[in-house]
Amino acid sequence: MADLVARVLPEIDQPTTPVAQSMGGIVAVCAALQRPERVTHLVLTVTSGGVDMSALGAQDWRPDFAAANPNLPRWFLDDRTDLTARLAELHMPVLLLWGDADPISPVRVGQRLAELLPRAELHIFPGAGHDLGFTHAAEVAGLIDRHLAKG
Repeated sequence: MADLVARVLPEIDQPTTPVAQSMGGIVAVCAALQRPERVTHLVLTVTSGGVDMSALGAQDWRPDFAAANPNLPRWFLDDRTDLTARLAELHMPVLLLWGDADPISPVRVGQRLAELLPRAELHIFPGAGHDLGFTHAAEVAGLIDRHLAKG
């Protein structure tokens, strides 16, 4: 995970809004923590965002994903980055997008992030799952546009 963050950081050389889904949300949060002066807004979609999801009703996706992707690097499956204690440091506006039918990152995860992030807004898509960026692309784009228009 640290290598991915290190790869992203040089790209944040001007005002930036990371938009991240699932595991990418951890990379985006880590990058925002390291470059808060350059991250103007943040969009997190069905991610852990760096909180422990086990107590929030999340289904463990790793065994099935590992079986379907046998060449996947171990770090992807083993990563348990916990950024809970640092989320209050993020003072940029954060848009949280969740589906209420996502067993991998249930709404309770989005609600927990909304509690921990000082300027977070949670939007829940009824009936949407972990792929809500694809299944609800037009609505997601509209919410992101509105989010970016906010200061």
